[in-house]
Amino acid sequence: MTGYVVLVVIAVIAIFLFSAIKIAREYERGVVFRLGRLLGVKGPGLYLLIPFVDKAVTVDLRTITLNVPPQEVITRDNVTIKVTAVAYFRVIEPEKAIVQVENFLNATSQIAQTTLRSVLGTVDLDHLLSERDQINDRLQVIIDQQTAPWGIKVSVVEVKDVELPQSMQRALARQAEAERERRAKVIAAEGELQASEKLTQAAEVIAREPSALQLRYLQTMNEISSSERTSTVIIPIPIDLFEPFIRRGKADRAATESAPAEPDASL
Repeated sequence: MTGYVVLVVIAVIAIFLFSAIKIAREYERGVVFRLGRLLGVKGPGLYLLIPFVDKAVTVDLRTITLNVPPQEVITRDNVTIKVTAVAYFRVIEPEKAIVQVENFLNATSQIAQTTLRSVLGTVDLDHLLSERDQINDRLQVIIDQQTAPWGIKVSVVEVKDVELPQSMQRALARQAEAERERRAKVIAAEGELQASEKLTQAAEVIAREPSALQLRYLQTMNEISSSERTSTVIIPIPIDLFEPFIRRGKADRAATESAPAEPDASL
């Protein structure tokens, strides 16, 4: 009989020690309540509780990744989009995270969803697509201010994906194509302008130095003869060689026109 009593006493002591001794890891803290009243924060390491009197709630202090579910948002320019986001936060005051809010993870998620819809509803689609960093900073500041009373620090909020309607995707594709065509035409026009300026300068040089034209003829002949695929050879002849014949032809035509007409033999 005595042996059974000893076993019972040992079992009670073991249960007492098991419920009294708690160990918190380096990234954990234990929020201790004694008879329902907040006693304090324990950890990391070993700490003791009074069985059936104290109760500890373990809080993780590591950064938590919160995926915000897809949200349908109507932008300021009346475009319906579906947006997903991700938020990174951590608990910096464990006692507030347990006492001030029922479930800090769910509460932070709800705040992130409502803030995402309200902020994106005040911007245009073009602003959302081109200046996402500013929107991310604005979301981070607003969510952090709202969760600060809960002992939570929101470090980063990122808009992860923006899903556009099919009609809007086609419109943006046409706009991008038109923009690329405009840039191509501008670049081609600028190239033609620069080429015309260079041609004008070359013409001025040739006008001052007629021998430069002969050199250009020789260079052209060299380029034609060095080509492997061509079967036609064009030999440019300077127009100066034909000037005597042109002047003689003009003189003969002028003499013919100024000569008196012969009398008609029938008269």
